[in-house]
Amino acid sequence: MRALANEIAKNLVLAGIGSLTILDNQVVTEDDLGSQFFLSELHLGMNRAAAAVTQVRTLNPRVALHVDMENILAKPPDFYSMFNMVIATDLDLTPLSNINAACRFVNVPFYAAGSHGMYGFIFADLIAHDYVIEREKSNLPTELKAETMTRSIVAVNTKEENGKQIEMVTKREIYSPINLANTSPLQSEHLSSRRRKLQVPPLLTCLRALWEFQSLSRQSVPTHSHADLELFTKLATEKHKELQLPAETLRSDFLRSFLQNAGSEIAPVTAFLGGQLAQDVINVLGQREQPIQNFLLFDGEESKGPVYALHTFFPRLDVPIV
Repeated sequence: MRALANEIAKNLVLAGIGSLTILDNQVVTEDDLGSQFFLSELHLGMNRAAAAVTQVRTLNPRVALHVDMENILAKPPDFYSMFNMVIATDLDLTPLSNINAACRFVNVPFYAAGSHGMYGFIFADLIAHDYVIEREKSNLPTELKAETMTRSIVAVNTKEENGKQIEMVTKREIYSPINLANTSPLQSEHLSSRRRKLQVPPLLTCLRALWEFQSLSRQSVPTHSHADLELFTKLATEKHKELQLPAETLRSDFLRSFLQNAGSEIAPVTAFLGGQLAQDVINVLGQREQPIQNFLLFDGEESKGPVYALHTFFPRLDVPIV
């Protein structure tokens, strides 16, 4: 339970979520004390989840908190069926993919998130999620139809409120698992012109390169060795080409900055990511507002957090007649 998980737990508990299970099999080290406000020197050597839960509970005693100190990778798929939502943070792509697949098997929505110093991401796989948008009824009827490749209008109802006709539009978003999103192309709208390609941040390239590096080297982040730096640069160049992005946007200064930040934690960045993810979870549980679809990239240097819909293929959207 690193800084990002702390922020997510804090926001969900303060929002009054019914129950929260914190799972972590790692112990508190001195590195954890720099950016985690639930821990102190007294907790060194203790399990991170067990050490944090006392402080988490003080935020809202009405929330039921549970601690699990087992290894998440040892959990069978049916373990996830007891939850309404699963959030995995600061893991490599392989365990994220395995957890995501297990959640899909039991039809449980899944989020993944990670932070690397000034950079970070949030990924959502809600499988198929319905949510309601309320708006004043227009003179033109709202059609049941596909709005995008992943979003469709599946139902329309009306109600009267303060003398006005309010339209309640139910929309459905279709999602892809993280292993497919990681290999998907950018949507055509981002590749339609050179100007649009130049707007795609190289952070997407670097995240894909980092996950590939972790798979090949069995290391969490590249060291400063020549071999590691050469391999990461090679992988980033390949991923950038796969995304069909201009070579000049993968600048050497950005690569250097990403590598310097990889694996570290900076409190303002984890606070932003944790707040965004927790708010999205609350909206999803309440079936209100459009959720993240499906990859949010945060660059703290630029203070930007664009969202990209990354799908290798798009399922057919059959809209029922309601």
